[in-house]
Amino acid sequence: MRTASVTGPARELQQPRREPLPPHARRARDVTRELSSDERGLGSADAEERLREYGRNTLPPARRVSLLSIVLAQFRSPVIYVLLIAAAGSLIVGALTDALFIVAVLAVNAAIGAAQEHGAERGAEALRKALVTRARVLRDHEALDLDSGAVVPGDVLVLEPGDKVPADARLLWANGLEVDESLLTGESLPVAKEAERRLAPETPLADRVNMVFSGALVVRGRGHALVTATGLCTELGTIARAVTGRRAGQPPLLVRMARFTRRIGVAIGVVVIFVAVVSLARGAALRDVLFLSVALAVSAIPEGLPVAMTVALSLATRRMHQRNVIVRRLVAVEALGSCTFIASDKTGTLTMNELSAHAIAIGDTVLEGDALRNPPTEQLRAFRRLLRAAVLCNEGTYVRRGDEWIEGGDAVDVALLRLGHEHGLVRDELEAEAPRHSTVPFESERRWAATSHISGAWPALPGPDEQEIAVKGAVEPLMTMCDRMLREGGEVPVDVQAIERTAHRMAERGHRVVAIAGGLRATADDLERPDHLVFLGLVGMLDPVRPDVPAAIEACRRAGVKVAMITGDHPITARTIARELRLSGDEHPHVVTGVELGVAERKGQGAVDALVAGAHVFARVDPTQKLRIVESLGRLGHFVAVTGDGANDAPALRAAHVGIAMGRRGTDVARETAQLVLTDDRFASIVAAIEEGRVAFANVRKVIFLLVSSGAAEILLFLLAIAAGLPPPLVAVQLLWLNLVTNGIQDVALAFEPKEGDELTRRPRDPREPIFDRVMIERVLLNAAVMGTVAFLSYERSLHAGVPLEIARNETLLLLVLFENLQAGNSRSERRSLFSLPLLGNRLLFFGTIAAQLVHLGAMYVPGLREALHVTPVTFGRWLELAALAMTVLLASELHKALLRRRAARP
Repeated sequence: MRTASVTGPARELQQPRREPLPPHARRARDVTRELSSDERGLGSADAEERLREYGRNTLPPARRVSLLSIVLAQFRSPVIYVLLIAAAGSLIVGALTDALFIVAVLAVNAAIGAAQEHGAERGAEALRKALVTRARVLRDHEALDLDSGAVVPGDVLVLEPGDKVPADARLLWANGLEVDESLLTGESLPVAKEAERRLAPETPLADRVNMVFSGALVVRGRGHALVTATGLCTELGTIARAVTGRRAGQPPLLVRMARFTRRIGVAIGVVVIFVAVVSLARGAALRDVLFLSVALAVSAIPEGLPVAMTVALSLATRRMHQRNVIVRRLVAVEALGSCTFIASDKTGTLTMNELSAHAIAIGDTVLEGDALRNPPTEQLRAFRRLLRAAVLCNEGTYVRRGDEWIEGGDAVDVALLRLGHEHGLVRDELEAEAPRHSTVPFESERRWAATSHISGAWPALPGPDEQEIAVKGAVEPLMTMCDRMLREGGEVPVDVQAIERTAHRMAERGHRVVAIAGGLRATADDLERPDHLVFLGLVGMLDPVRPDVPAAIEACRRAGVKVAMITGDHPITARTIARELRLSGDEHPHVVTGVELGVAERKGQGAVDALVAGAHVFARVDPTQKLRIVESLGRLGHFVAVTGDGANDAPALRAAHVGIAMGRRGTDVARETAQLVLTDDRFASIVAAIEEGRVAFANVRKVIFLLVSSGAAEILLFLLAIAAGLPPPLVAVQLLWLNLVTNGIQDVALAFEPKEGDELTRRPRDPREPIFDRVMIERVLLNAAVMGTVAFLSYERSLHAGVPLEIARNETLLLLVLFENLQAGNSRSERRSLFSLPLLGNRLLFFGTIAAQLVHLGAMYVPGLREALHVTPVTFGRWLELAALAMTVLLASELHKALLRRRAARP
């Protein structure tokens, strides 16, 4: 029953051979035989042949928006509709020059907007390609980790908690397997799976408990499943046909600013109507008044704000990608600027995730260094018995392929397999003589794993029905399973206090302590509740702290961001690592344990909050308690970023303001839930993301300030002219030209403003703080007042001095261009002086501003254009005079920034 997938747009789907019964209605072995596979998976050569035949296991990508569609979208705006009406009106009344100029303005605006949006689309597509889903399959009798696109019909999937199912598949076996299929069925609760069931052919999708489907998420348990359908032939592929091409919604910040633009547009519209009414009352021609009203509205309304902000946020995502952070949701860029608390995992984020066994404790004896490599003769039998159990109870991969060792699975499992290889204990060889009978997989809530094995076990079993049990996990639960412990001379009654002392000493040295137990059973049916076992010993593992983490934590402290470590490790190990990380100023930081959290939870939220407040280290914490910590931090007023890698971390990632998943060791569930993905799993990358998030939000504020203050200045200029009884200071085409030659370049260029260098020394932004806070309002009002008033006084003075109206308007237009050129420089920082910023720090803005001024000056000399704009050349002396007037906005801005710095320096 071979199925097919899509290899490309030019390849048609291959039709599967018709079968009397679908996979869920047939026995697993029959489906396996039909697909010419077996429970050990395909061979590499066979898999490659099937990949060529059926194509990659991918759904068709979202339909790319063509450049033409993007260009046409630039004309879908009420402001553009008004301009088009104005152009049509110009043609009707015979004003061909005005009509051509309006059309030219529309064309240039569309070109600029399309270029910006096309660049943002390409950037987003590049980031989507960076997020690759992985799959574990059996190939050549080995479990391999590969790109899910390479999965083919007949492959055997290895399913573990946190995996995203890459294709539709028939279960071969399942152990406590529960799968979240809400993406397909809408059922919010996980579905318990049963491999042995045979179902009726008409069984609904939601009830097919012997199948797993592409896109579903493994919540708990383990299993193997035979792939029966890939690509568009999956159930998810059927849905994909209906949804392909739909575009994602905008982040809240862009939605809010689009709403703000509409509101300010209404306010400006009221002012424009007032200007029109007054002009008509003074005898102005209706056509001129209509054109002037349209031009004033277009020039003053910051319609380019959403586009410029999209560019700013998209640029931030690219910058973050360069610093090993993939942004899955743009809202995270906004949220990072408000982050006040990072709740971080330990393993792989704060540490290297390079676990290696450094010590083994059997009884009171600790073997390390040379003794670990060459155990003493009197310890050798006990040592090998412990190591055998550690290798048997193992889900990792450690195999040699050519000259390379291939590792896969949990770091603890890999470290134990590596140690076993060094001493001649190879899992495949052990399981050949003692085949695995059953497995209880490791779960965070349980904190242990177990396997049972039949025949040939070591030491020799007394009967054929006896089974060997191997268990590994945390010290506390394993001690409750054991009534004996292993020493040099053999088995003795378990000494709980002695075990705890040894574990305590190992943890104090920073070891991650793993307990190993084993025993014999007449049956393994009660493997879920093992008891009467032998405590074989402890393995101490070291995972070195990442060298860049202490400095990154100190950077967070300076930035007003607190950091806490949440781990399932022993409290003593956690305290030792926290001290090495300098996580708090205390040399002996208090460690909040899962037991303490449990006690506090029974007392109520107040008790939990009191325990969490001020804590920097949490140990022996399970995923449910991690969620409670995140919720408590939120109640305490923190804006929380949380890291996670497992399926059980998904609730905490979802509850956090910013969920951060690990890209290398993270599960598919964690990556699907999170807003950010760290491609290198490093804590320092989180700090880099916070910095870039603050830069992005600051740049958004800069764009808003430039556009709103410039538009407000133009409105003020017209209102003052009307109040003084003067003619409009600019004609319609001049207003359109002003909007085109300045904002069309400078607002987008501001989005490329680099970091100022002090982003990580500022306090986090209050998420409830509006964009138009006190500082923004002060700056907009001051700068708009200076530009509008000075431009009006210059215009009025020229008219009173007998300067012709056309010349006065020409000089006023040049003055406004100069004002907005300088205003772009003022916008580069809210508090730092423009003269303290690198002149070429933002080359696009620097050269774009010069280009805007040169384009305007050049228009004065271009025949046809200067007549359309009603402009004429000015002398160099007059240009200097106007430039000196424009400097007033620079002076006012510098004085205000000095006041802000002085205000910030006050205690």
